[in-house]
Amino acid sequence: MTVKPDLPFLNMASPGFSTRSAVVYEARDGHWCARTPYGLAVLRHREVGQLLRDKRLRQGSHAWPDMNGLTGSFAEFWQRSIISHEGEKHRRLRALAVPALAPEFVASLVPAFDAIAADLAQGIASPDECEFMADFSTPFAGRAICALLGLPQTKWREVAEDAYALGYAMGVECLQKQPIFNAACDRLMTMADDLMDRVRSGRDNVSYVARLVARYDELGFDDPQILRDMIVISIFGGVDTTRAQLGFAIDLFIRHPDQWRILLRRADLIPNAIEEIIRTHPTTTWSSREAVEDFTFGGVNIRKGETLHMLVHASAMDPLVCEDPSFDVSTRRKVHFGFGGGAHHCLGQLVARTDMAAALRALVARFSGFEYTGEPEWLPDSGNTSPVRLPVRTHATIGPTV
Repeated sequence: MTVKPDLPFLNMASPGFSTRSAVVYEARDGHWCARTPYGLAVLRHREVGQLLRDKRLRQGSHAWPDMNGLTGSFAEFWQRSIISHEGEKHRRLRALAVPALAPEFVASLVPAFDAIAADLAQGIASPDECEFMADFSTPFAGRAICALLGLPQTKWREVAEDAYALGYAMGVECLQKQPIFNAACDRLMTMADDLMDRVRSGRDNVSYVARLVARYDELGFDDPQILRDMIVISIFGGVDTTRAQLGFAIDLFIRHPDQWRILLRRADLIPNAIEEIIRTHPTTTWSSREAVEDFTFGGVNIRKGETLHMLVHASAMDPLVCEDPSFDVSTRRKVHFGFGGGAHHCLGQLVARTDMAAALRALVARFSGFEYTGEPEWLPDSGNTSPVRLPVRTHATIGPTV
């Protein structure tokens, strides 16, 4: 019998539930974990860090489609993908992807990322009112992934829209959105086939896809579906994370204009600012793990098959490791878990940090600040979340000093 002594309860299934709400902080004050309709929520920094690396747990998101009654192309893709595998198969899939995203390759993309960001920043400077998600964040993420994949920039919209649609699959209202993200998954699989064909026919030998195909051949894989799935998971993670985090960044800087003024003086703080943005308002609100055996942890008996959700924001704001959790781009923090941890840490985290840095450099170079001209709109603050609409006025600047 699983013992859950005096644990608080968080109703993560509620449409209005927020992982950043006071009820989560109150639960964290009372215990390191809480009961939920989906299993346990892990709330404190130390326990999240330990459990993400605990070999008695496996990646828990593999069960998300079954847990929510999802069927069709997305559920099938998710259960085939690197997310859902452990042990030797997982290691072999990582061995396919990691060299394809080597630091020197990602660094080679910086000029393209910088040019895309500068072009879009110029576009939102005149006129000075924009809808930031539609006019900067989404096209930047879409164009950046086109640069990564070796696609023409004109393809950004269809790539970004389908990647955004896949994000619906990971929210608490996923069942209602299933036709949308299944159709998007089908289109992205077709795009993956086209990208692979460009490589095989000699029309691309430098992109991320070209590097994936070369590594696939080198390792002796013989199932093209493995390549399709890796391309699609890369598009999903690459577009959605960057798009959402840039939106959250602008919201944070609107609410904390003093922090933007710091970046205007100290553009060298941009890498640290990215970590602080993710710590303060992550787009991935939890990382999940599933117990592969019965065990006891922190005084709680956990049964085989039970799911544990590592709440990224609650752990990053844990007062045991973060005395003052206020948004501060100049403060060095304990590691956040916005990119997961352990064997399943995010494959594309270097790309995400690199393209977001290019976006912030361009914005710092052109704007002294931002303000809202209307009410922002948001996806539910659980699962994979994001701004929907950010009506913003920009203020011009002459540029940063380093």
